[in-house]
Amino acid sequence: MGVDMLFIDSQATIMPATVNVNRLSTFAPHLKAGSLYSLIRFDVTRCNPSFRLTDSALIIRFTDSTRFTEITEAASTILGEGFRFRNHSELLGLANSNSQLPDIIGEITAVKSTVTNPPQDKERVMATIKLDNNVSVTLSLFDTQAVSFHKKLDGYKGDPRVVVASNINPKIVGGRLFLNATSATHIFFDKESNAGESYFYKLVSNETGNISAASLLKGYAKVEHITIAELNEFIITANSQDIEFSCTGKVTTIKSDKGWCYVSCSKCSKKLQRTVSSFTCMTCNNTNAVGVLRYRVELTIADDTSEAQFVCFDGEMQKLHLLRASEAGEQMAGKGENPEDCQPPPFIADMVGKSYKFQVRVTSYNFTAQHQTFTISRILNEHERLPLPEFAANVS
Repeated sequence: MGVDMLFIDSQATIMPATVNVNRLSTFAPHLKAGSLYSLIRFDVTRCNPSFRLTDSALIIRFTDSTRFTEITEAASTILGEGFRFRNHSELLGLANSNSQLPDIIGEITAVKSTVTNPPQDKERVMATIKLDNNVSVTLSLFDTQAVSFHKKLDGYKGDPRVVVASNINPKIVGGRLFLNATSATHIFFDKESNAGESYFYKLVSNETGNISAASLLKGYAKVEHITIAELNEFIITANSQDIEFSCTGKVTTIKSDKGWCYVSCSKCSKKLQRTVSSFTCMTCNNTNAVGVLRYRVELTIADDTSEAQFVCFDGEMQKLHLLRASEAGEQMAGKGENPEDCQPPPFIADMVGKSYKFQVRVTSYNFTAQHQTFTISRILNEHERLPLPEFAANVS
């Protein structure tokens, strides 16, 4: 595996560079982030159009003839950093395209973490970032990056307000925008970057009044296990909020009249409007949208205390049954028949009578008059181990 770098010149142009694995022993010991170099005898080729780290269409490749010299004069006018910040609408345009890995800057307003001490497998951190236009996005970090972010935030002196995240991958999942960290992502808090420092003083001058992310990180507790009666009571008596609970219950009914799948937009995952010859996505304003079949199953689940209506979406159904909705649709639909119009597959009907442990995502919508179902965010067989809570406390 080689080494990839970003170079910035005196005109503030950022360009990627790479050193092949066969040349690492020659060049790597002499390259240091933040240092200045003069570079000669290198190749320039076109970048891979996918997952680009810069706006440049070209990339520098070190060859056996490449020579470079470190510049130590302090009079250099080359900037020490360069970012490609994107606003919310630009991030939406890049979502699911896998074309660019842009940067973001914003204010940390919430952090949720599964990181434990010592760290375990499949760690996750989700940070809510308010961008410059007051639109919030979710930054997701996984495994070693999640642990690094958690430890850095937890041990930060003072209350970090600003985060700069480089080279993130925008994704739309379930109609929401998520920014996933990549192997190239670097995190900078407050004044650790010049851009962050400027943004920090801008926030201070405006005084948004948000609670610090560090205190929020320490405030999250493990997912509480409750009965279905307690879940029903919670949305009646508690204040509107976003929270997750775990429950155990038996499936008593599959709501087959609600269907078992839907044709979604491949970009935003919203349900498409079917016409005679095409699909229309009202969210993306696309009259020729690409459709993807996804699960959506409504079911009644009961325990010894009460019952409630739940809905289970594509990700959990696919993990539970190890079959994509499109594959199930091919098995069920006859010639010329739309899968969403046919009866649920037998493996869905067979869920009736079985008990499951599951996590329920309660959102502000569940506290409104329009609420009819609870969303299942995780589902397991009754005898399987309940997973780590999605958002666990910083335990030691």
